Amino acid sequence: MSEFREAVIDLGAIAANVAHLRATIGTPHFMAVVKANAYGHGAVPVARTALAAGADWLGVADLTEAHALRDAGIEAPLLAWLHGPDTDFEAAIARDIDLGVSSACQLRTIADAAGRLGRVANVHLKLDTGLSRNGLNGPDWAEVFALGSGFERDGLVHVRGIFSHLSNASPAADDEAVARFSSGLDLAAAAGLTPELAHLASTAAALRLPAARFSMVRIGIGLYGLSPFDDASPRELGLSPAMTLRASVAAVRRVPAGAGVSYDYLWRAPEDGNLALVPLGYADGVPRAASGSARVNINGRGYPIVGRIAMDQFVVSLGQDGVDVGDEVVLFGDPDVRGGEPEPVPSAADWADAAGTINYEIVTRIGHRVPRSYRAVLSESGEPAR
Repeated sequence: MSEFREAVIDLGAIAANVAHLRATIGTPHFMAVVKANAYGHGAVPVARTALAAGADWLGVADLTEAHALRDAGIEAPLLAWLHGPDTDFEAAIARDIDLGVSSACQLRTIADAAGRLGRVANVHLKLDTGLSRNGLNGPDWAEVFALGSGFERDGLVHVRGIFSHLSNASPAADDEAVARFSSGLDLAAAAGLTPELAHLASTAAALRLPAARFSMVRIGIGLYGLSPFDDASPRELGLSPAMTLRASVAAVRRVPAGAGVSYDYLWRAPEDGNLALVPLGYADGVPRAASGSARVNINGRGYPIVGRIAMDQFVVSLGQDGVDVGDEVVLFGDPDVRGGEPEPVPSAADWADAAGTINYEIVTRIGHRVPRSYRAVLSESGEPAR
């Protein structure tokens, strides 16, 4: 391969995932969550692909991410829900960015900004239904609903949505959160609010808890073809992983038995053998915690990482096999379509197991030093084809 290091993003897989999930879940509205640079996949190309494939909303965490999408010419409905105390809401309102609201203070600040602009701010009130993060505390719901209703009458704010988030702690905990959310919707209606959007479920609940679907779901990890469950693979959910992380072999050497490898000599060669150097490290998002436990695929064969993963590189034990400088190394991808005998490529979940984390973190943490390349069937305009 020609690239020193590269994350290959299959936009066709993302489009297929959106189409499959939209058909499976069946809600009137479908939000593609592209926060954190689309979980490491690239926010702008993923957003365009998801919209072309049937998503009708985009979701991000903060307004920096939202403005980047608007700067790229993306005009689709867009929600940002996490704000600092000095957030410039005027710029967001002017660009038709919907705002998540987690406190009465935020709602008042947004209404003030809308008044100065002479515009109506579209907001989604976030309810804390048990996650204990951002969101309106239960005792404050009635006050904020009344405040929102008043601001609507004054032409400052439109409460377009009410939303929350599940803990996925247990079926019982999620059922309780669904009940709390439903009671919040009833309380909002009693205050005179008629939001067209109610959204609670992310990928896990959207697939396995129909009662949490309401009028819109927010799909994050499933968009990228990864499973939110420990007991179901992407393929079992009808999904295809979109990211393949790969590099070129940078060096090959033969070492004698007893030779130490990388920092701290966590591993010494048990016999004379061959090593390959791979130019990816924790600066690129490869978890140091996977030292000595993760595997990679080179030329269709699986090999273990040995020694410490360093900032820029790690070492693979080849045993008696030989590889050449420049040969492709696949850290993870889709095991069902890449590799083969005797071992398919690892998955993001395999790396998560090796590092003691989750597949979300594995893909999201891939750093800016790793170029992204995109594969998809494009229309004449350069957009992903429907």
